[in-house]
Amino acid sequence: MKCENCTKKECSKKQKNDDTQSTSVDALSPSDGFEEKDEFPTLANAKILLSDCLACDSCMTSEEGARVFQQNQKELFRILNLNKKCDTSKHKVLAVSICPQSLPYFAAKFNLSVNDAAKRLCGFLKSLGVHYVFDTTIAADFSILESQREFVQRYQRRNQEEHALPMFASACPGWIRYAERVLTNLVTSHICTAKSPQQIMGSLVKGYFARQQNLSPDKIFHVIVAPCYDKKLEALREDFYTALYNSQEVDCVLTSGEIVQIMEQKNVSMKDVTEVAVDSLFDEIKEGDVVRHDGKRSDGYLEHIFKHAAKELFGMDVKEITYKALKNKDFQEVTLEKDGETVLRFAAAYGFRNIQNMVLKLKKGKFLYHFVEVLACPGGSTACQ
Repeated sequence: MKCENCTKKECSKKQKNDDTQSTSVDALSPSDGFEEKDEFPTLANAKILLSDCLACDSCMTSEEGARVFQQNQKELFRILNLNKKCDTSKHKVLAVSICPQSLPYFAAKFNLSVNDAAKRLCGFLKSLGVHYVFDTTIAADFSILESQREFVQRYQRRNQEEHALPMFASACPGWIRYAERVLTNLVTSHICTAKSPQQIMGSLVKGYFARQQNLSPDKIFHVIVAPCYDKKLEALREDFYTALYNSQEVDCVLTSGEIVQIMEQKNVSMKDVTEVAVDSLFDEIKEGDVVRHDGKRSDGYLEHIFKHAAKELFGMDVKEITYKALKNKDFQEVTLEKDGETVLRFAAAYGFRNIQNMVLKLKKGKFLYHFVEVLACPGGSTACQ
């Protein structure tokens, strides 16, 4: 099965699996002081089937591909090196934001709890020279709240506006890129307008946090630790850029596997790292554990929106949500019944095959769902490590 409109025999997208890299990274000497030269040579490209991919040439240009490839460990060490120079005018505040979905990778690899993994990851990053380590859950909170509000409004307008429903989640960058570049307005008009957690976190760090620290956005280098390579592509979006300061709101995205590569080259085990609590963007919120939203394999958009809509639209308090698997484990539905009638019908669609089927039914006018949590990767966001 090929991506729609793709004519290539072999996909050019990098495989999303850091543990199977065949090319090793040169070891770092403890005394080299993060020397930039040859620290992290180019990793070998790997193959991936088109059926697993949403970034064929219809979605991503060669220029974008090159810019995505530049987001790697070298960028982090370039800033660390600059901060060691005597010329303080070139120094930058280095801030790292951790996506909670990336933490199970570290927890499983080092046999730790998720909270312990978060604190040790924070400790490791600060030992490198990172100044602040944040948790992106607060950004997901804002994104979910806005998505809840928009869904209720769309549902109430469903009889007046043709494209009010269904509403598709907007948090997955692979899905959004595919929809914007390949699909028509028939689909894109149904996508929630709320920003993704990464976009909101970028605005918080380069906007709110920069003002709190009396810094211009270009004096902060913002790194996101995420489970997904498509987050690198999202960081390059034009609406993710502040022209006044010539600054991206997210400067670099590193995957969990890329962070582990740094640990391995410095001969550091996470079990040997001192635990350090993550920092807080807001003074009234204390530093502490990384919190993850309830949800199957994402930030929990489906569950949060479903419970909110049930309460706001029908006055029903939903405590537990029951998923019903349909054709495959990556397409599941959740329904709400009142007086014998199904009043809400939600779905979780993960992977390109389910996305294709979903779009096909929408075009045929046979789509019955009010909301769909769409993720490009089979298995959801925790499967993208």
